[in-house]
Amino acid sequence: MAELSELVGVFKAAGEGTRLRLLALLASGDHSVKDLTEILGQSQPRVSRHLKLLADAGLVERNAEGAWAYYGLAQAGEAGAIAQWLVGRLDAADPERQRDCQRQAEVRAAQQAQAAHYFAKVAGSWDLLKTLHVPEAAVEAAVLEAFRAAPVDVLLDLGTGTGRMLQLLAPRYKRGIGVDSSREMLSVARARLGSAGVSHAQVRLGDIAELDRALGPADAIVFHQVLHYFDDPGRMLMAARQLLKPGGQMVIVDFAPHDLEFLRSEHAHRRLGLSQAQMSGWATSAGLRVETVREFPSNTAERGLTVCLWRLCDLT
Repeated sequence: MAELSELVGVFKAAGEGTRLRLLALLASGDHSVKDLTEILGQSQPRVSRHLKLLADAGLVERNAEGAWAYYGLAQAGEAGAIAQWLVGRLDAADPERQRDCQRQAEVRAAQQAQAAHYFAKVAGSWDLLKTLHVPEAAVEAAVLEAFRAAPVDVLLDLGTGTGRMLQLLAPRYKRGIGVDSSREMLSVARARLGSAGVSHAQVRLGDIAELDRALGPADAIVFHQVLHYFDDPGRMLMAARQLLKPGGQMVIVDFAPHDLEFLRSEHAHRRLGLSQAQMSGWATSAGLRVETVREFPSNTAERGLTVCLWRLCDLT
């Protein structure tokens, strides 16, 4: 329970027109200061000052990405609950609110156009999986099935890329956090999550080989087509295990062993697939056990890949 002085500070921070507008905008997804100045039509120093007051009161969260910072509505704590309570009571029909929403949609449309331009440049890499006949629909259905049993309060998507797993699993978690080392990918992820209306997920710039302990604890962790980019996937699991709650689970999707050497030479793959024995050994070393394994063979015997899904559970 918060002290009276703390609650007064929270309500003082929220009790101003522009700051309420900022809370409403951030309730539907993360934004940079640049985004918010465009939406509100206010100067960068003014918007930054309002955001600092909101962040100091715990109503919003600030995540730095180099010289930039992204802000989102606080998802935890009493101040976060107050922020969400306030936003829930704003009149969606208010003309100023509607103008903000319209400008927000325009900013997101511009971001989507930028994302489309980026994908046009890297289309060859993204189309690669389709040429290898990876059964994406079946894999995604299996990922959803892996999260059907128990509700997830906090989901970590490590190596989130375009945020596809955060979007796919949005109905299964209360709060999602995606981490990736590529600013371009995170721009795409933010645009896609915003367009899909996924407001309870955030993405952050970070090195998943050197995880920030403050990301945890999480009920579930996802590695989707990530581990083959690392020389030592076992070390990645050990590090991620430190962020997992007792009784939590990891879901890993990656390729089975293959001999397509061009993936290493042309597409930066470090491991040509992960074997069942390797995964079992890595899991045991990390204090996990392989609960289930599913395989999804390619649709062609010539040049295709088999995708595996492992569900790992905490041994404690």
